Amino acid sequence: MALPQAKQTATEARLAGLTLPEGGAWASEARKSALARVEAMGLPGRRDEYWKYTDPTRLVSADAPSASLFEPGETPIFDALDRIKLVFVDGVFDAAASDDLAGENVEIERLAEAQATDIHWAKDVYGVLETRGQDPVQRPLAALNTAFASDGILIRATGMVAKPISLIYLHEDESSDAILHHVVKVESGASVTVLENGPAAARFNKCMEVEIADGGAFHHVRTQGRDHERQAATHIFTRLGTESVFKSFTMTANGVLTRNEVVIELTGDDGVAHVAGCCVGDGDFHHDDTVFVTHDALNCESRQVFKKVLRNGATGVFQGKILVKEGAQKTDGYQISQSLLLDDDSQFLAKPELEIYADDVACSHGSTSGAIDEEGLFYLRSRGIPEGPATDLMTLAFLAEAIEEIEDDDLAGEVIERLENWLARRR
Repeated sequence: MALPQAKQTATEARLAGLTLPEGGAWASEARKSALARVEAMGLPGRRDEYWKYTDPTRLVSADAPSASLFEPGETPIFDALDRIKLVFVDGVFDAAASDDLAGENVEIERLAEAQATDIHWAKDVYGVLETRGQDPVQRPLAALNTAFASDGILIRATGMVAKPISLIYLHEDESSDAILHHVVKVESGASVTVLENGPAAARFNKCMEVEIADGGAFHHVRTQGRDHERQAATHIFTRLGTESVFKSFTMTANGVLTRNEVVIELTGDDGVAHVAGCCVGDGDFHHDDTVFVTHDALNCESRQVFKKVLRNGATGVFQGKILVKEGAQKTDGYQISQSLLLDDDSQFLAKPELEIYADDVACSHGSTSGAIDEEGLFYLRSRGIPEGPATDLMTLAFLAEAIEEIEDDDLAGEVIERLENWLARRR
């Protein structure tokens, strides 16, 4: 079926400014297939069902909108942790600022180098999970990423990886337009933690595909930093084997436009998948979390926990779905999305969904939006706490359920500290 003319024109204009990276057989095949998907689907528009709350115009325009550089004035998050640091500047890998691509029980390579080979283990993952994630909801920005990402990190965990792998994204060019694609393969019984932080670019399109074999575990903590004018569209696609674990948490502070999508497939029995996030936004802030979890195995557990704090006209969006396929008995699916509106000008738009084709399941979803608890605020103030700090305490208490999804206490403590600083600056 032919695309609407407006979508066709927008797609052609965006593609005209891009060139498929050259590579070996496996990479070239994946890129050409992804390009065909983009051309067939067209880039997203406001009329698309899953974009009606978020205007994608600036994410798909031929030219990236500029974003002023920002000096945070504080030590970068995770800086005190012992980790393997991999640095990208405006989407370009900085070898001099990065650690060696080596570690115990892990193989780390750059996509830019691995894609030149004709045979590579990434062939079974790169573009594969993204393709699976296009049904039943089309995700053309992810297909665009698979086609045109010229760099990224390939991680293969073969055992327990002791140090977290830290992806650091720096922004130094006001008009940078970065496309990065990461692939993570967790072998049977292996485990790895991946950290991400930094603004990355004026406009950032990032895709991460995570394949978790039987008994494997993947932990992910991401912070999207304080460069307010940045714009980003990110995707995580993951497929879980038997008794495997996927846990991902994202904290977002500032950002004029952020769209984070997570697509999860539970394909092995007794799998566990948790995805959580909290954001704090002020003014012309638009933050969209879109999640799709498919249960296709026995006795699996999924959790979606999202909390948003909004003020001065900020907008928060949550679209979350749990699909339980026929035969996926003993499913335990939980979904909660809540917003705390600190004024009358902000808004929270939510679309929670359940689609269930099995009869022995426990699935629930809920969504609420409200103001600060005046009784609780009065109680704290009556104990001598000024209004500003009291409001901050209640805000952090509101966010706590999402932050508790981080298993590592040190990482959780870093996130809480950054949120405290953000709130204190805006009293």
